[in-house]
Amino acid sequence: MGAVMAALSVEARRRLSRPSCLSHCGHSAARYHRSDDSSDSDLELSTVRHQPEGLDQLQTQTKFTRKELQSLYRGFKNECPSGLVDEETFKTIYSQFFPQGDATTYAHFLFNAFDIDRNGSIHFEDFVIGLSVLLRGSVTEKLNWAFNLYDINKDGYITKEEMLAIMKSIYDMMGRYTYPCVRDEAPSEHVDKFFQKMDKNRDGVVTIEEFIETCQKDENIMNSMQLFENVI
Repeated sequence: MGAVMAALSVEARRRLSRPSCLSHCGHSAARYHRSDDSSDSDLELSTVRHQPEGLDQLQTQTKFTRKELQSLYRGFKNECPSGLVDEETFKTIYSQFFPQGDATTYAHFLFNAFDIDRNGSIHFEDFVIGLSVLLRGSVTEKLNWAFNLYDINKDGYITKEEMLAIMKSIYDMMGRYTYPCVRDEAPSEHVDKFFQKMDKNRDGVVTIEEFIETCQKDENIMNSMQLFENVI
């Protein structure tokens, strides 16, 4: 769990300083790009194939202001003029911010977490609703989002194999290029230790209740959650 937060945190530091369709997938302390163009009274919808919901509805679904939504949408539209982001585009953009490693697999898992309706593309609504949870949601809301990331097959449980797949993807993206070098068996050891702590009834799977309870008692995880604060 902490590794996921760390990965998102590193990515956020690099993205939050400028607008882009993927520029806010994270939660570290960084500056949010604001627009001073007060003439925009609503989302600009004329040039996109997919038209997002209006500002009023998105304001009720997120914790962003009208100005913030306008600025987020401009960045989204600049990089994704069709109004949609498919997985390959997501991987390409995301990987640019981790040139030292292979971010492809982690980007795949992250894409699936943002693709709320499972249609193979991320709409602006998907993006901004997920971002709102990551940046301004409660601890429980953030942990629910993280659980969804780990729950690869979306069956309501996390298996050790799913947790290991996420962890390996993070090590591929970051860990193998750290100093000192990370041992090849480190992801498996990390997962074995944390899964044992989470799987309280030893049934081989972690439920959302077990996940949230364990994370809330882990000081390192709680500290990493605070990195979400004050991003925007």
